Amino acid sequence: MLDYFFSEEERLLIDLVNRIGRDYIAPHVREWDENEAYDLRPIKALAQADLFGLVIPEEYGGLGWGTMALCLAVEHLSKYCPGVATTYAASFLGAYPILLFGSKAQKEKYLPEVAAGRKLCAFALTEPQAGSDAAAIRTRAEHDGEHYVLNGIKQWITNGGIADIYIVIALTDPKKGARGASAFIVEKGDPGFVVGRKEKKMGLRASVTTELFFTHCRIPKDRLLGREGLGFIVAMKTLDYARVGVGAQAVGLAQGAMELALKHARTRIQFGQPIYNFQAVSHTFAEMAMRIEAARALVYQTARHLDSGAKEISGPSAMAKAFATDVAMWVAERAVQMMGGYGYMRDYGAEKFMRDAKCLQIYEGTNEIQRNVIARELLKHYRD
Repeated sequence: MLDYFFSEEERLLIDLVNRIGRDYIAPHVREWDENEAYDLRPIKALAQADLFGLVIPEEYGGLGWGTMALCLAVEHLSKYCPGVATTYAASFLGAYPILLFGSKAQKEKYLPEVAAGRKLCAFALTEPQAGSDAAAIRTRAEHDGEHYVLNGIKQWITNGGIADIYIVIALTDPKKGARGASAFIVEKGDPGFVVGRKEKKMGLRASVTTELFFTHCRIPKDRLLGREGLGFIVAMKTLDYARVGVGAQAVGLAQGAMELALKHARTRIQFGQPIYNFQAVSHTFAEMAMRIEAARALVYQTARHLDSGAKEISGPSAMAKAFATDVAMWVAERAVQMMGGYGYMRDYGAEKFMRDAKCLQIYEGTNEIQRNVIARELLKHYRD
């Protein structure tokens, strides 16, 4: 691994996350995957270590360290279990809209609870008919005196049911299409808000994914984020900040898969020698290492780009997400292949990395959509 000249705080953060991974995650990974179980213990450990405050400003009870610190935490959690990392990272996905667009009163009310890890967040954009075409949402929010009334369905929402704070994108003026969408804060327990069934997933089984139902759900009007009509901008800007975190998750997953397969290759004896000694095998690991390091460098540089306050972040974030998650899928598949029959068996962990990797290419915008974003941003610099 290259020397990225981490600060002392960043090195301590990496060590802390790895201790949590070894003590609270590694012993239970197979059990959680088999049972499709969400376990609160690693989340409590992360909260006790103040790791839910990484991007929350100090004035709201956080550490104020920024995107790079969050990427380091997500990366190293993902080496142990990408599902646990998903629960952790998705809470920031739900917190970013408040951080970026919330009023001072909203920030004062919600961000200290998020920073302390007392309340998890979720981000609710996707609907049955609105996936990549996010502008096709149908959930409505009608202004009614001192309240808004929400009606609609959200689908495939990470942290559904376990989150306390939900950012919901809904139409306040359907005639305007995407420009008629607004963003709202909905709290667990609000009347008319019901969590639907828990999805049975191919991977990331230690995280919870559900439907959300809103039936005449009344919320105070001060839960509107920003102003009416800002919802699509809230959603897209949030994803710009969050996608680099998916890239970090992919880097950690790929590193974990490679290390698992490498341990096998160094100890598996065939034809009188470790299989790592065969050039076809060692060259595969060399390729894994090169691709992971390239992805890591892109993710880190993108994170520092965001922390610098740069205005043009959509393209870099899309690149980090698409490239790193494609690398993760390739590395995980190769790890299974390098372990042969052991890789295919659920007892040994490689196939879990492969199942987990697939979702990273899909959620928070498919990698096909990321290439659309990159191509669009590219034209801004080459108009001549």
